[in-house]
Amino acid sequence: MRLAFMGTPDFAVPSLAELIASGHEIVAVYSQPPRPRGRGQKLTPSPVHAFAETMGLPVFTPESMKAREVVETFQSLDLDAACVVAYGHILKPAVLEAPRLGCLNLHGSLLPRWRGAAPIQRAIMAGDRQTGVQIMQMSEGLDEGPILLSERMDIHPDDTAATLSERMAHVGAALWPRALAAIERGGVTPSDQVGEPTYARKITPAETRIDWTRPAAEIDAHIRGLSPFPGAWFEAPSATGPVRIKALLSALAAGSGAAGTALDDALTVACGDGAVRLIRVQREGKAAQSAEEMLRGFPLTAGTVLG
Repeated sequence: MRLAFMGTPDFAVPSLAELIASGHEIVAVYSQPPRPRGRGQKLTPSPVHAFAETMGLPVFTPESMKAREVVETFQSLDLDAACVVAYGHILKPAVLEAPRLGCLNLHGSLLPRWRGAAPIQRAIMAGDRQTGVQIMQMSEGLDEGPILLSERMDIHPDDTAATLSERMAHVGAALWPRALAAIERGGVTPSDQVGEPTYARKITPAETRIDWTRPAAEIDAHIRGLSPFPGAWFEAPSATGPVRIKALLSALAAGSGAAGTALDDALTVACGDGAVRLIRVQREGKAAQSAEEMLRGFPLTAGTVLG
């Protein structure tokens, strides 16, 4: 097929690679514009943009898909379909209807659960035990279109947003050749979404701080769902004042006590109900490391109260 690919983050790269390997003609790649990154705030292309350039594909990076000239350029591509994976721009009807088969989207949840911006993080944070990837026919509504192909996946007890996202990216990528072949031969029947929708709103800074009064299971899910970015965090006392520490990986642990109190010298922390043991952390201004490594130079002994 003659395709455009629209995507931005690492999650979308395996899908583009799979479509290229499957022999489809990628006539254009659309991605978010380069953004300032790193300490030097150097303009850096997105992962999809960078990968597409290494493959010699033409890349378009409009600030939005609403401008007339942007829409007209897209319409002139004479596409069979557009494959969309975490692009980050809203597509209006003029864009959605331009390809012969419309615009198709790979979404990281089992719709209608977790429509919206952060489905992988929200699924872990909510304690879901199963999720999936789905290719859907895009409509003007937010993730409201009919489903074309699905693959269910378990959420493991030690999954973080990063580990689950990586698995989902590769499972989802493998759906594209199957979906496109089925659509082309008329062998797929779109199915409407069934059930009450839930919305995966964007993660806000205000919700990243750990509330130790919550049950341990909720705190563990909170930590893993926000790892590695933006990262759930707490404050630890030091001689120079409170130090912010991100918790990047945790596990449920035995023990109880006043919420936020270290129960041992190995960062087992009491919660409102039960306890969690912090496994991987990142102290402010430092690289991520195991809790054991951090505690050698920054001890937090039993009885320490964490903010």
